[in-house]
Amino acid sequence: MAFTDLGLRPEILNALTDLGYKEPSPIQEAVIPVALAGHDVLAAAQTGTGKTAGFALPIIEKLAPMASTSTSPARHPIRALILAPTRELAIQVEESIKAYTKYLPLRSLCVYGGVNIDTQIPILKTGVEILVATPGRLLDHVQNKTLQLSQVSMLVLDEADRMLDMGFMPDLKRIVSLLPAQRQNLMFSATFPQEIESLARTILKDPQRIEVARRNATAENVTQVLHPVHHEKKRSLLIHLIRSRKLNQVLVFTGTKLGANRLANELNKSGIHAAAIHGDKTQGERIKALDDFKSGEVGVLVATDVAARGLDISALPYVINFDLPHNAEDYVHRIGRTGRAGASGEAISLMTEDEARYLKDIEKLIGKTIEQILVPGYSPGAAQVPDYRPPAAPAPVIPRPVPVTSSAPSKRPTKQVAALFRMPPPPQE
Repeated sequence: MAFTDLGLRPEILNALTDLGYKEPSPIQEAVIPVALAGHDVLAAAQTGTGKTAGFALPIIEKLAPMASTSTSPARHPIRALILAPTRELAIQVEESIKAYTKYLPLRSLCVYGGVNIDTQIPILKTGVEILVATPGRLLDHVQNKTLQLSQVSMLVLDEADRMLDMGFMPDLKRIVSLLPAQRQNLMFSATFPQEIESLARTILKDPQRIEVARRNATAENVTQVLHPVHHEKKRSLLIHLIRSRKLNQVLVFTGTKLGANRLANELNKSGIHAAAIHGDKTQGERIKALDDFKSGEVGVLVATDVAARGLDISALPYVINFDLPHNAEDYVHRIGRTGRAGASGEAISLMTEDEARYLKDIEKLIGKTIEQILVPGYSPGAAQVPDYRPPAAPAPVIPRPVPVTSSAPSKRPTKQVAALFRMPPPPQE
């Protein structure tokens, strides 16, 4: 199927062509016709599946007949409201909408916290048809009476499960109560806990349920590998992997904000340009770190799980779990940042002795055993690895690290050997 088969007007198709879109993703192919037909939608879709275009294109198609070149604010009321859990996701959604409306006189705006609210008010006063917002900042504007929601005809809840995790449920219920009863609702969520099912029953009316992948699915085009490592050598192994494999544009996950700061500092001291992004950073710092990463000025972005939610970095080749996640679903979300839109990607995990207990749940959730490779000089030792079994055949060669303090080549050849082993599959429960 092509985008021309979805009933989208030429202005939208031309914008998609400019963006290099070839054919709709499975979620787009499933959602767009249903949304254009006016049905409510409850869609199971993870980050990276193309869900933004899945809800944005029907909105634009349905609002296009009402688009106006008039400068009068009255001709540009808010007709579509898109709620997102994080500032980063909200910004990226609105950037996509601007690209899709390139040839249409539809206005859009993104409002989010962490910046001066007064900077958003003048644009709101000029009128916008599509408003992307985080729940808290939207309610700030409602309280200040700087926007009107009385003409909203389409509501989108993007990453509803994340909004639930971040405590936005009361805000969502209040926002919904402020909207016209007659409207179309589209809800997207990677997971469906009981609270999300309950919210869906409250908001959606006879929804079409769409699911394009299991919640635990990991992309087949993402190579997954795990390196057991001694806990005191974790940072040096990361530096070694980045240097020896010449890894560029790497998203590295840590378990804590403090850990993200420390790791970014260590990488910079080693001559690897890195930036940290987490909840304690200001909005300006987060935006600069992301922009520097996208432009290539920074090669490594160190992030926590919460800060990375909503990040949409096209063609991201590598994700590294510096700290193995305690929650198996977080592993799926993390590695879902790479291998998008059919591109290949690699997910590398570093596992200390203390983190080995999390591996069983991860492999059980994804339904596969992750290949484990020992890197000479960094491994915890065979005696410390549960159920170690020597490899039956030679493993891929991983070179020893190049000393950081000197760029001169070593005069002594090093023995380049790697040992490959697998953990046995987890016992059936």
